[in-house]
Amino acid sequence: MGYVAVKGGTLAIEESIKRLKFERVKQGRTIEVEKIHAGMRGLIDQVMSESSIYDEPLAALAIKQAEGNPEEAVFLLRAYRSTVPRKHYSRVIESSDMRVERRISASFKDIPGGQILGATTDYTHRLLDFQLMMETDESVQEWLHEYLNEDAQVDEQASQLTLPNVLDYLRKEGLIPPCENNDQVPDDVTRESLEFPSTRSQRLQILTRGQTGAVTSLAYAVIRGYGALHPTVGELRVGKLPVTIDHPTSEGNDEDAYYIGEVQVTEAEMLMPISVEKEYGKKEMEFEIGYGLCFGQNETKAIAMGILDNCLEHPNNEFPSHNEEFVLYHIDSVESTGFISHLKMPHYVTFQSKLDSVRKTKKEERQEVNS
Repeated sequence: MGYVAVKGGTLAIEESIKRLKFERVKQGRTIEVEKIHAGMRGLIDQVMSESSIYDEPLAALAIKQAEGNPEEAVFLLRAYRSTVPRKHYSRVIESSDMRVERRISASFKDIPGGQILGATTDYTHRLLDFQLMMETDESVQEWLHEYLNEDAQVDEQASQLTLPNVLDYLRKEGLIPPCENNDQVPDDVTRESLEFPSTRSQRLQILTRGQTGAVTSLAYAVIRGYGALHPTVGELRVGKLPVTIDHPTSEGNDEDAYYIGEVQVTEAEMLMPISVEKEYGKKEMEFEIGYGLCFGQNETKAIAMGILDNCLEHPNNEFPSHNEEFVLYHIDSVESTGFISHLKMPHYVTFQSKLDSVRKTKKEERQEVNS
C-alpha cells in the first residue's frame, strides 16, 4: 500500500494539537491525576491490563491525556512501556498465594473458606445515584472514618486471608484431570512476533492484553451458538499476589529472594461440560478447564478469557471463536484501533489509482456501446 507524505502541514498540525488541548480544558477546569487514580478504579484496571503494565498512577496520567478514551490511553501506556528497560524477571507466582479480597463460585453453594462477596456491582440496583453529584472530599472522608471504625477488625482479618483453589478438591475426587506444572520458559509476545500455531503462553498473554469489549464479545458469541458452549464459573478470585525477584548475583536460593510488592489480579477458572464417548459407544460427561487472569478487578474479562482459552485449546475452523488467528489478531486494541484510524491518513496515490481504473473501465464501456 502506498502513502504520500504530507508536506507543508507543520503549522496545521501544531494548531490541531493546540485545538486538542483547548477541547480538554475549554471549561476552565482540569481533573487532577490523583483524583483519576482515586475515583476511576475500573478504567485504570482495564487500561493496565490492556497495556501489560501494572502502574496505577501512570494509567491515571494516560487516561487524563487521552480524555478518558481507553484505546488512546492504552496506546500511550504501551508506547511508554516500550521505553522502559527490563531489569529483572520475577519468580513464578502461585495463585494459591493470593490474599483474597473477593471469591465466589457459581458451581458450588458451599466452598472451603466460604463465598466472599467483596466489592462488586453484582448486587446493586444499577440506578443512577444522583447524590454523587453533591459528593465532596469532606463527605467522603467522613464516611471513610465511620466505615473504617466499624469494620477495621474485619478488614484486617480479610487482608491476610489465603484460601485453597476450589477446583483442587474436584481434582482430588478425580472429577477433572490433574493440572501438571509446565516449567517451560514462556514466550514473550512483547518481544517476539506471534507465530502460528501459537503456544498457550502466547495465547494467554494476548488474551489478557486484549481489548476488554472484544474479548467479552467473542466469548458471548461462543455461548450464543458459535461452539454451543455453556460454561460455569468454577471459581472467581480477586486479590493481591506477591512479587519477588532473585538477588542479581545469587543462584536463586529462597533466602536470597526479594519481595518487591504485590499486584491486584482477577483470576477465573471456568468449567466446560463436554460429552466423551467411552467403550461400546457409551457417552459420559466430563469437564474441561478454561483459565483467565488479568490485572486489577476485571471479572467479565477474566471469565471471557477463560472461555476463549478453552476454545483455542480445541481448534475448529467452523467457528471463528475457535480459530486462533482470527481471535488473537482481532482482539488487540492498539492493533485494531490503529489500523482503523490509519484510514484517516492520506491515501491520495492509491485512491487516485482506483479512480483512474474506474474511469478507464467506464470509458471502455461507453466506447463499446457507441460501437
